[in-house]
Amino acid sequence: MAQKRKTYGGAALALFALIFIGLIMLSNYALRGLRVDLTENNQYTLAEGTLNIVKNIDEPINLYFYFSGKAGEKAPYLKIYATRVRELLEELASRSRGRIRLQVIDPEPFSEDEDRASELGLSPVPIGAGGDTMYFGLAGTNSTDGKATIQVFQPDKEEFLEYDIAKLIVQLSHPDKPTLGLLSTLPMSGGFNQQTGQQTPGWFILTQLRQLFEIETLSTSAERISDDIDVLMLVHPKNLSDRTLFAVEQFIMRGGHALIFVDPRAEADSPSPTGGQQDAYAAMLAPRHSSLEKLFKAWGVQFDTGQIVSDMQLALEVQSPSGMPVRHLGYLGPREDNLSNDDVVTGGIGQINLATPGSFSLTDKSQLTLEPLISTGAESGTIAAERFMMLSDPSSLRNDFKPAGGSRVLAGRLTGTITTAFPQGAPAASTDDGDDEAPAPAADSTSALQTSQQSVNVILVADTDLLSDMMWVRRQSFFGQTMAQAFASNGDFVMNAVDNLGGSSDLISIRGRASFVRPFTRVNEIKLQAEERFLAKEQELEQQLRSTEEKLGELQSGRSDAASAFIMSPEQEEELRRFQDEKLRVRKELREVRHGMDREIDRLGRNLRIINIVLMPLLLTGAALGIVLWRRRRRRQREARS
Repeated sequence: MAQKRKTYGGAALALFALIFIGLIMLSNYALRGLRVDLTENNQYTLAEGTLNIVKNIDEPINLYFYFSGKAGEKAPYLKIYATRVRELLEELASRSRGRIRLQVIDPEPFSEDEDRASELGLSPVPIGAGGDTMYFGLAGTNSTDGKATIQVFQPDKEEFLEYDIAKLIVQLSHPDKPTLGLLSTLPMSGGFNQQTGQQTPGWFILTQLRQLFEIETLSTSAERISDDIDVLMLVHPKNLSDRTLFAVEQFIMRGGHALIFVDPRAEADSPSPTGGQQDAYAAMLAPRHSSLEKLFKAWGVQFDTGQIVSDMQLALEVQSPSGMPVRHLGYLGPREDNLSNDDVVTGGIGQINLATPGSFSLTDKSQLTLEPLISTGAESGTIAAERFMMLSDPSSLRNDFKPAGGSRVLAGRLTGTITTAFPQGAPAASTDDGDDEAPAPAADSTSALQTSQQSVNVILVADTDLLSDMMWVRRQSFFGQTMAQAFASNGDFVMNAVDNLGGSSDLISIRGRASFVRPFTRVNEIKLQAEERFLAKEQELEQQLRSTEEKLGELQSGRSDAASAFIMSPEQEEELRRFQDEKLRVRKELREVRHGMDREIDRLGRNLRIINIVLMPLLLTGAALGIVLWRRRRRRQREARS
């Protein structure tokens, strides 16, 4: 009986094992594609826009995911991220109803897979300091031999992983270049400089845009904007007629996407004087602001052309007339803290430089939503635009600046339903020749919209100078070739904005995942406070110098003997000696301010090291010992009771 029970028990266990294995195989087959996302922020849940893009693929698309597994062993963080990328690609392929054909390839060195990767446009990237390389990218092809690649998946851009892959799929399913309609009153394409007598080159931003877009230059008197234009880019829309404003409005209301740059003072809007000194003075005082005032008023957008936004913490350093570097309150450099990490346009890019920018806000009655892309800090303020006319010393702007508190929107995404600024229909053409003929109606007069057909998507930027070369790129000649080196991310911002608006509404709707940035804010505060003290001491020294010069002049004018005009009196010598002593005292205090800042930063770093290296391990050790002692005490108490 015992033997039979053992036999039956073993058979039952074997049967249960077979049933268990069968259920697992059946569940893997029957429940294939069924997923439950329990991660924070739904990292594995595809956005609705991504699902629409995948479902609307007409022709099959081949995706080739290359990852060098052996090389990835030397970079474990890349191997973990590669798993994340592969799982997202597999999810996309499973949702595409067979339209996306995914291949995961681990290319061996000098293999056919590596040659195929090179043909597709992928290149190995270096890892570590030993010269090792690896493949970690994505290539795609469509039925018409179109190609698109992501050279390398960067872990620091994980929040935009889904957007980048969806964008590649859109490029393969719609291979034609988007059309960018450019309407600008600034000399972006270059021209002839009457002062120098030379041809000025076009702005480098146009060179970048032409690589990805077909640029169609629009007239500043355009009366209709074609639906063939994917993105409308307005730059410094100055003195546009009502008929042109109507054309812009109707294009946006029909569902067109627009990128609009306005400015309270465009530094690039500098008319070349042709006459004498009086003409040069008039050109210097000519108005340089631009706005879509009539459209903004109808949309509930506020933009003050008389105020320049400033922020002490974002002010850029420039060279003063005395040769000392000073912060220019009209030149701002918003950094990562001031850029929206939730939007693909600004997420993951560096500093953006602006010159004399304005700001946007919405009225209480506006039905639109303004999502900030670039913002100031909490202690920003404004300075009257006329203060920047004939400005010789940027440091003098501090006398007029008073932080008003609150953050200001320098660039933002405008969404919602808009109402026309022309409720009476298309405006009539102006007749300046005095004839009695009836004005011709605008092209859109018979089909004018009163409200937008869908939610609009417009990006507003309160500065035009960020497009000019002086704010972000430096050109150099290298063996007859012009090389450009970017020192700011202005070009990335513009390219991202146009690229995002040029995509479908589904692609635009895909936003980045959550991310967190922790800058050294305390160090920046210490530097700013030290700079304030340094500037105060410097101004004190300059005041002492002016006072001494005035006293020396008074003493010199009181002397009547011409022969002794070049000989210093005892009073003058005493005054000069007093100034020299005061100068040494102030300079010593200036050095002390600098050294004090360095000591405070070093003390902060030392305290952080002590906390991280000594205090935290001690706290953890103490907590662990406390738990051990507590457990021993509980065990002894139980033993005593038993």
